[in-house]
Amino acid sequence: MLLPRLSLVLNVLVLVPVCLGLAMNQSWINRGFGPNLPARGVLLSVYLAVLLGSAALLFWWNPTFVAALLAFQVLYKVMSPLTTRALANPVIICNLCVALVHAVSLWKLRNVYSSKS
Repeated sequence: MLLPRLSLVLNVLVLVPVCLGLAMNQSWINRGFGPNLPARGVLLSVYLAVLLGSAALLFWWNPTFVAALLAFQVLYKVMSPLTTRALANPVIICNLCVALVHAVSLWKLRNVYSSKS
């Protein structure tokens, strides 16, 4: 299950700097996420949950939990250009790229379940 593990590593590599940037209100964050308003705090909590879940699943592998986490991410990342109406935003572009990787990982994970039938 190499690709699903790489999806979790990708989450960690992307979310550590993003969460630090959001938490420390770094100037580069404003370009992609907008001004520091309460909604960014909510987003930070979601990102931290995904980060902690990804890190935990790298050590305590569970394909069902990995599939749930990645499916959640694919859904919200694919919906983000629709809800923000901002396809050219760097965060949206990154979200869509990550969603593509995670979608392929989910496709690979389905083989785990289809071989058990």
